[in-house]
Order: sequence, then C-alpha cells, then structure tokens
Amino acid sequence: MLNGLWLCFFLVGTIAGLARWLGGDPGVWAAIVESLFSMAKLSVDVMILLFGTLTLWLGFLKIAEKAGLIDLLARLLGPLFARLMPEVPRGHTALGFITMNFAANGLGLDNAATPIGLKAMRALQELNPSSTVASNAQILFLVLNASSLTLLPVTIFMYRAQQGAEDPTLVFLPILLATSCSTLIGLLSVAVMQRLRLWDPVVLAYLIPGALLLGAFMALLSSLSVTALGALSSLLGNLTLFGLIMVFLLVGAVRKVPVYEAFVEGAKEGFDVAKSLLPYLVAMLCAVGVLRASGALEIALDGIRWVVLSLGLDGRFVDALPTALVKPFSGSAARAMLIETMQAQGVDSFPALIAATVQGSTETTFYVLAVYFGAVGIQRARHAVGCALLADLCGVIASIFVCYWFFG
Repeated sequence: MLNGLWLCFFLVGTIAGLARWLGGDPGVWAAIVESLFSMAKLSVDVMILLFGTLTLWLGFLKIAEKAGLIDLLARLLGPLFARLMPEVPRGHTALGFITMNFAANGLGLDNAATPIGLKAMRALQELNPSSTVASNAQILFLVLNASSLTLLPVTIFMYRAQQGAEDPTLVFLPILLATSCSTLIGLLSVAVMQRLRLWDPVVLAYLIPGALLLGAFMALLSSLSVTALGALSSLLGNLTLFGLIMVFLLVGAVRKVPVYEAFVEGAKEGFDVAKSLLPYLVAMLCAVGVLRASGALEIALDGIRWVVLSLGLDGRFVDALPTALVKPFSGSAARAMLIETMQAQGVDSFPALIAATVQGSTETTFYVLAVYFGAVGIQRARHAVGCALLADLCGVIASIFVCYWFFG
C-alpha cells in the first residue's frame, strides 16, 4: 500500500501543478522542484536530531534490558497483550518497550517515545515471519502510536498564549475528548481487521481501571490554570525523564550490569537504526513536498468548502481544515497552519479553536509510518495506513463536533 500511496502523492501533485500552470501560474514547476530539494535537506536535518536522540536513549534502554526491567514490564502486561497481540509470546521484551512507549507518549515525552517505540518495533520484527510485510502486532502498535493520545497538550496552550488568548487552556477538554475518540477508533478498527476480542474479561479488567484513572486525571487537570499546567507538565516531563534514567542506572548497578559497556552497546544500535531511516524519510517527505507545493491541498480545501455550502451546512469549520489536511504529512506544516489560522481569524475564533483541537488530537501519520516501518525494512503496511488514517479522520470529526458542543 505504501508503494501506491507514494506514487499517488506524485501523480496528484502533477495534476494539481498542471491545473495551476494552465491557469496562468508558470512558477508552479519551480516551486515543486524547490520543494523536492528543501524536503531532502529537511530529511537530513531530521536525521541529525535523530542520531543523537536514538543513540542516547537506546543506550539507556540497553541498561534497562540487561537489568531485567523490560522483562518485568512484559510479565506484568502479559495477560493483556496475550489477547491484543496473540502472536507475541508472554514475557517478550517487546511488550515492555511498548508499555514504556505509550507512557512516554501520554506524558508528551516525544524525545523518549520515538527511540523506545523504534526499539519495540525492532523487537516485534524479530517475531515477524516476513522481512517486508507488517505483522498484526506491528500494525496495532503503530496505529495506537499514530492515534496521538496525550494527557498534557501543553504545547497547544503555549501557541494560544503566544497569540494572546485570554484563556489558553480553553481547548484542554475538547482536545482530550477528541484524542480519546481517535485512539478508541484506532483500536476498534484494528480489532475488527484482526478479529480481536476486546470484550474479553481480562482486556476489560485492564482497560476499565485505566479509563477511570484517566477520567480522574482529566478532572484534576481541568481545574488548573495555564501557569499551573505548564509547571506540572515541566515537572512531570523532566522528573519522569531523568527519573527513568536513574532507575535504569541504579537497578543495573544493583544487578551487577556493567552500565557503561551496556550503554555503549545500545548506543551503537541507535546509530545503526538512525542510519537506516534516511532513505525512507527522504522518500516520504519529498512526496509530501510535491503535494504541498503543487497546491493540491488548497484545491481540496476549496472543494470541501463548496460541498459544505451546497448542502446548506455551517461552513465555519472549513477555515480550520488546513491544519487537518496537512497534519498527517507534516507536523511543522500543521503548526504553521494553526498559527496562520489564529492570526487570520483571531486566536479565540471558532476556526482557530477547532484548528487547535485538531492539532492536539491527531498525529503526523505518514512520518510515523516512514520512521517506524522504515527502521525495520517494512514495505507492505497492509491495513496499517487505513486504520491510522481512520483514527486521524475520527479525531478531526470529533474535534469539529466537540468544538460545536463547547463553543458553537
């Protein structure tokens, strides 16, 4: 599916470029070519950041692995993952990495979540009978990663505060509701495709207490000011990050693990993983660049606006869709679209509130696909793309409905 999708990006970009050229815009081809080279450069810039991050975190993770911490997490969650990922043996190290990745994403620790997730994907690849086709476990893990469940979307609050919002946290509950919806749909869609039994008593025993704790945490956070949320986020993020490192080191030392040698061993693995990602990043980001520079996204937005108005519906939400349209392809482009919407429409305008909610409840799906599958050489994603995009779409739709409910 990735082959066809990648080719479609170029074909759609070419058609949109032809339309603009015939419409009197001779500079479109220069813009597309410039975008190709700029995206290739961006891929290298991203890789430079990934080299350091992956080398650091995979070094510490190797200490945790040798100290037995990953195996401990895997045993604790073995009964749940035995139902959700039946092809993964109980107690396998991949389960511990998956758990740590979800926890890091929930706290907004992106720098830690990505290398942990790549470690999990590589562990799952060891169980994959195919070197190029994604397994069911890999698909479920990737879709849940791409569903963007985050408990503390403080970056969105900061964008709103920078633009002069009276209450930057106004979108906090809408974001949590929308991102919870996208994660639930992502899980359900994979469960349907893979025929997973989510109503199993063991699965419910794990999920229901988690949902209740999440609800209580949401209630607590909704009572805090933006200053308190920012302080709490900084404290939780940094304390969790450094606390994990110290736990790895101390447990490793107690269990007689040669921590320095283990760190160097893991760091070498991180270097090898990062090096293998560049071709996949260049391929995907260049295709996205063609799509953006050709004007295809603008054409799609105009078409959506025409359909909505023709049906006699409220079209205020259409002005927020640029963020939604580019988010699956580029996080930086989506941030730019969000800020542009805030400046053009007003930071507390209805389109800006929807755009902020969308930004906080969706993920850069194609980047995640390129990085996670590219790290292990997966070329056939099977239903991963469809389920991940469905989760994104539901996140966007939920954002629109929730914002009409809260602000409409």
